[in-house]
Amino acid sequence: MSFDDRDTMPTDIRGYHRRTKHAPNRYAMGPGFLDWTSQPSPFRLFEGVRQTPLPIIDETPAFPGPAPQPSALDLRALGLFLELSFGISAWKSYEGSTWALRNNPSSGNLHPTESYVLLDAVEGLGGSAALYHYAPLLHALEERATYSAPRVLPKGGFLLALSSIPWREAWKYGERAFRYCQLDAGHAIGAVAQAAAALGWRAQALADPSDGEIAALIGLDRDDAWHKREPEHPDLLMWIATEPGPATPLDLFALIDAPREFRGQANRLSEDHDGWPIIDLAGQFCRKPRQPKPPAPTRAQWPAPSFEGVSIGTAVRKRRSAQKMDGTTSISREAFAALIASTLPSESTLLSAFPWGAAITLILFVHRVDGLEPGLYALQRDSDVATRLRDAARKDFEWALVELEGLPLYRLYAGSVEKEATKLACLQPISGKGCFSVAMIAEFDRALAADGAFAYRRLHFEAGLIGQALYLWATAAGIAGTGIGCFFDDTVHELLGLTPGDMQFQDVYHFTVGGPVEDTRILTLPPYPDDRRERR
Repeated sequence: MSFDDRDTMPTDIRGYHRRTKHAPNRYAMGPGFLDWTSQPSPFRLFEGVRQTPLPIIDETPAFPGPAPQPSALDLRALGLFLELSFGISAWKSYEGSTWALRNNPSSGNLHPTESYVLLDAVEGLGGSAALYHYAPLLHALEERATYSAPRVLPKGGFLLALSSIPWREAWKYGERAFRYCQLDAGHAIGAVAQAAAALGWRAQALADPSDGEIAALIGLDRDDAWHKREPEHPDLLMWIATEPGPATPLDLFALIDAPREFRGQANRLSEDHDGWPIIDLAGQFCRKPRQPKPPAPTRAQWPAPSFEGVSIGTAVRKRRSAQKMDGTTSISREAFAALIASTLPSESTLLSAFPWGAAITLILFVHRVDGLEPGLYALQRDSDVATRLRDAARKDFEWALVELEGLPLYRLYAGSVEKEATKLACLQPISGKGCFSVAMIAEFDRALAADGAFAYRRLHFEAGLIGQALYLWATAAGIAGTGIGCFFDDTVHELLGLTPGDMQFQDVYHFTVGGPVEDTRILTLPPYPDDRRERR
């Protein structure tokens, strides 16, 4: 990419992706400094609405689930589901500053993702079907709109919608923030799927609704939904099945057109804002039209990896983004196999919530795995995609199948790759000091040709979802993970031997797993008042 490319606005999503690449000699454009007076609030609240506090339930089934029997859809179940999906996991305090951590991870802990649920009447919540906004700060549902009837949904489930407020990310990360919003949405899909499993429910992202339909359904097309320069954009819609059996067809247009009364005004997140018009452009490029439901993706029946004695609540609530790795911790071959198996498309993992076929191959930098020599490896998540990547990559790679629980793991070359992993992740030592790190290589051009520019978001959803699986299984294994959004895009492609300037394959996300170094100076406080907890 030439410096001239940074002086003109892109005309399509490929242009946005090229312009926002990091390189060793220049980074994508961001703010010159962090204006703390304009830092956006990480909490959306609506003024003038009825709020219903939700119970907090400690007890959960064994990780990864699912629970042996589906829970009834009541206030207790909703409280556990939303807390495990989006609730606060802890408060941190250091030198007079206090901040919240959440069960769904976010780039820079900035949390652009918001969530809404559309429910039929639930005892203790309301006598009518209604649209609610989930407020993590309060662990409460805010009644955003009410229908005139008690039931408007098909039997056996409810709808959950995800949206993003890009300003929260742009405040810190500038032009690359649009990428991070999509990755966060992918993490949220995984958080929802894991929370659903804790209740014996099943989560499924819906591939067909358009952005306009989702916006109309949850009121994002209204003036009271957000303030000027803080737009909130729809990400996707999910069906949460609370009963077994095939889902009844959903008439989304009937839900949008049905009589209902909106109330409330969204809070303002910042007093001042810096404009990032390229992010608005990227959103326009990727605006999703209504699309036909894609064919069911092919999923191998990999066994569900698990860890003895770990509950879902423990894995979700104890998950943290490591800030530093110790450079000495190693993991067993069995734990490593469980972690990478969790990222494979299968009906028994978080990936079952994803309605699109796999388009990402994992390139693994293995540093400290007992019984596995350090080196560069590839995990085949789709055989056709991996074959095309192999054809496009360096010809001197081994592609030697590794004997590891029958997993499709291939060694590309052996030898220490700590320096390479560190260099490629914007010189961050955390990528080389863990047990292993990952570069997620998406089949870029083919996805955009098939699904249009929306595929850019879909690829990042998939990458974030993979990251969420790694987060949870790393926590269950007693170690930690961290998503890495800063990497030298084209330098990764160069390592793999991909043709310079070609966009057949593109790096979209990095992740690292290892032994975390805890900062003992930071005080950890409970997420919610103790009297909110329901104990048996």
